[in-house]
Amino acid sequence: MGQPATERMRELSRLLALLAAVAIVPTLVAQQPDTSGRGAAAATPIVNPRAVQPERPTVATHAGTVAPGYIEIETGAERDRLGPGATSVFTPTVVKIGVGTHAQLNLFGAVTRPAGSTVGVGDVGAGIKWRLADAAPVFGDFAVLPSIKLPTGSATAGRGTGTTDLSLLVISSHEFGGVAMDLNAGYTRRSGDGSVAPRDATLWTASFGGAAVGRFGWVAECYGYPATRGSSGQASIVALLAGPTLLLRPWLAFDAGLIVPLTGPQPHALYAGAVYNAGHL
Repeated sequence: MGQPATERMRELSRLLALLAAVAIVPTLVAQQPDTSGRGAAAATPIVNPRAVQPERPTVATHAGTVAPGYIEIETGAERDRLGPGATSVFTPTVVKIGVGTHAQLNLFGAVTRPAGSTVGVGDVGAGIKWRLADAAPVFGDFAVLPSIKLPTGSATAGRGTGTTDLSLLVISSHEFGGVAMDLNAGYTRRSGDGSVAPRDATLWTASFGGAAVGRFGWVAECYGYPATRGSSGQASIVALLAGPTLLLRPWLAFDAGLIVPLTGPQPHALYAGAVYNAGHL
C-alpha cells in the first residue's frame, strides 16, 4: 500500500523546508563582509560573467557557479534505443541563476516521450549548488548540490517516478594541463514504497574535457549507478559518454555525442544540446 495523502504531504513539507534552509544559508554567508584578504568568499574571479559554464552534456557537474544575478539556460535532447523498434526521447533542461558569489539556484525539468507512450512534462525540481572551496588541497574546487524532485510527471505514462526525491551531490573539480576533471558522488532518497522506483539510489561520475581545435572542444565521461534493491531494483550500470563541443560565442555553446553502455541496462543513446548565458536578470 502507498503512503496516506496526509503523510505524503507532511513528508513533502519537510523536504521543502530542508531545501529552503539550505538555499538561505549560502546567500546569507555571501552577504557577510570578507576578512580573508582573498576577495569575496575566496572565490575564483569571474573575468566575463556572461561566459557559459556548461554542465551538460555529461552526467557530472562541475563546482563552478554562475555569476551573481546572471541566468544561464541548458537544454538539449537525448534519444535512447531501448530495443528493436523501441526508443524514448527526453529534453533535459536546467535554468541556473547566480544567487551569491558562491551559490547557484538550479531549476530543472524535462519534456519526455517514453517508448510506447505520449509526449508530456516529466518530473521537475530545484536545487542549490554551494561552492565551499576553491583550489583546496586534494579536493580542488569543491561544492555540494542538495536538490528536491517533485512527482509532476505521470508515473502510469512512464514520464515520472511518482515519488518525491531528496538528493545530495558532492562535487570535486580539478584542472591538469588544460584538461578539466570533475568527480561526483551522489545519493538519492525517495518517498513511496519502492514498487515504482528504488527508495535509495547512488551514482558516481568521472568527467574530463578540454580544448581541441579552434572553437571546438571535447568531453568524455565514465559514470555508474550502483545496483539498487527492492521490487523495482536493477543491476549496476556503468557507461561511457563522449562527444565534441563548440563554443560559438562566449555566451553560447553547443554539444553532441553518444552514450555507450559497458554493463547493466543502460541503453545506447545519442544526444545534442546547447548552453546559453542570457545575461543579468
